Amino acid sequence: MDFFTAQDNARRKTGRLVVLLVLAVLALIVVTTLAIAVAFYLMGDQSTAQADLSAQGMLSALSIELVFGVAIGVLAVVVLGGLFKRSQLGRGGRAVAEALGGREINLNTRDADERRILNVVEEMAIASGTPVPSVYVLEEESINAFAAGYQTNDAVIGITRGTIRNLNRDELQGVVAHEFSHILHGDMRLNMRLISILHGILIIGFLGGMLLRSMRFRRVGGGGKRDNSGAIILALGAALMVIGYAGTFFGNLIKSAVSRQREYLADASAVQFTRNPEGIGNALVKIGSHTLGSHLQATQAAEFSHLFFGQGVRQGFSQIMATHPPVKERIKRVMPDWDGRFEATWPKQPDETDAPDSLDSDERSAAGHRFGSGAEPGTQAAVLTAASAQTAIGSMGQPDQRHLAQARATLGALPEQIRTAAHEPYAARALMHALLLSEDKATRKHQLEVLQQAAQPDVYQALMDYGPDVLKLDVALRLPLIELALPALRSLSMPQAQHFRICMERLIEADGQVSLFEWTLYQLLLNNLSEQGSGPSSLKLNDLQRECQMLLTVLAAAGQDDPDEISAALNAAESELPFSLTAIEDISDMRALSLAVERLRRLKPLHKPALLLAMARCIEHSGRILPAEAELFRAMSDILDCPMPPLLSEEA
Repeated sequence: MDFFTAQDNARRKTGRLVVLLVLAVLALIVVTTLAIAVAFYLMGDQSTAQADLSAQGMLSALSIELVFGVAIGVLAVVVLGGLFKRSQLGRGGRAVAEALGGREINLNTRDADERRILNVVEEMAIASGTPVPSVYVLEEESINAFAAGYQTNDAVIGITRGTIRNLNRDELQGVVAHEFSHILHGDMRLNMRLISILHGILIIGFLGGMLLRSMRFRRVGGGGKRDNSGAIILALGAALMVIGYAGTFFGNLIKSAVSRQREYLADASAVQFTRNPEGIGNALVKIGSHTLGSHLQATQAAEFSHLFFGQGVRQGFSQIMATHPPVKERIKRVMPDWDGRFEATWPKQPDETDAPDSLDSDERSAAGHRFGSGAEPGTQAAVLTAASAQTAIGSMGQPDQRHLAQARATLGALPEQIRTAAHEPYAARALMHALLLSEDKATRKHQLEVLQQAAQPDVYQALMDYGPDVLKLDVALRLPLIELALPALRSLSMPQAQHFRICMERLIEADGQVSLFEWTLYQLLLNNLSEQGSGPSSLKLNDLQRECQMLLTVLAAAGQDDPDEISAALNAAESELPFSLTAIEDISDMRALSLAVERLRRLKPLHKPALLLAMARCIEHSGRILPAEAELFRAMSDILDCPMPPLLSEEA
């Protein structure tokens, strides 16, 4: 399944989720109405209640007013409960990870286990074209993981201590690739919405439990013959307990209906990503053989059970309600030759872990050769052609081993001091500032003077330390550096983030004009560090002709100055669109471009491929794609919420 079809399916599943919610609420209204009718009947004349305890007698307490009142009450509880949970999860994946007791891993950790999982996540993110997510560790010895968040800019990967201690690197890659599949295919956002919706349903059961617990402070029949309050509370408590079980039943049914098939698809995507079925297959075998399995002890594990890599809570007697398929079935699908045996494994002790994960000298040498180490800035050894852009679009949401190898080479080509600096909040800000420094010495001097007045002293000093190395970076390494720095930048407090944004704006405005690269970098950071979404994806391509013309004219002019060449690039792009293109004369207004891109982000998923293909035609019409054009193409795709893997050379 390609990226856009998967996104569209996830969007449609949201609609089906609403249908399931409506059915569950209707069922709860029926159960609640009957329960309250019985309670009212018992609250009435006791002699009458004792005389007629038949179903017909109890149903006589029903009325239109009662049904209407209960329906309003249930709807209010479900809606308010859902909105309350949505506000609790407003921070995206971080809120889920912290609710489960997770701790964010320090990006410069010295722990070998933690360093290994961070490296695996960084490789997977760069290979898939997504921002590097923050990683949280849950101090549990079972083997499990999860991805949580509403979109890629607030996504986190959570992983248990038992996972990173007991799995080798290939197995960790399989698990992380599985979680990235959930991020790329829209499952993560769907799962987050499911949490809020189910909370609204289950809260009625929570209220029933509160009433039952309150009975401990009441004496049934202790207030005389006419005091039947204890019996009433008993009846209401029992009724709401039934409602609670009903809510739990419907909640688990919805979870099962939404999540089980997605687990099979994520397993298959992990195999395609890593080209190593034994990686994820053996990880599942270790879950089956581990003494603790994949079960979590966290108190809120049941609420988030559909997010996990493995069955996070004990499923009870019915497999129908399980949020995950049986482990044996999952293993057989990825490793058909598996013999079906589990060998018991025990949690490793800390001193039994693998050696720290890092690139050896041969890998760094190969990476340096691939990216033209020692060459002039802006050069790249690999030659990108028209096929490179087409392959990248086709690989969106389903990158493979070639992209993973390219990601390793990219990380290996980054100087060690730059890669380490990207993990530290002060230095990460300095690296982003350095990317904006002009190659013209006079302009750069003025930019530094402006920044010295605005930036924090530690950030400015880091800029002076790392700026010269950043200026020498190959063009193809700039976008990966931005992606690598995002977790550190997300850790900034709100005042720090606002100050960072002001400094970026002053740097951009220092020379009195906004270049396309400056605009792109600023938009990328804004898109990935802001909590605001782009709104519903409901627009069609034909509705955005003017916006397409603006974006494609800017893209065409980025690669050449000759008006005839720009026109040729637009003509090539026009072949992928349902309308003709006319070059826009004034493309210097970056605010207009920002507004155009914001509208284009709201395209329906199945309408975005045509725009991306038009963008590819625009940069490849000459038969060769320059590294700067490739960088701009991928950055624009990221801004449009279409994470694109690295462009591969013909050799790759």
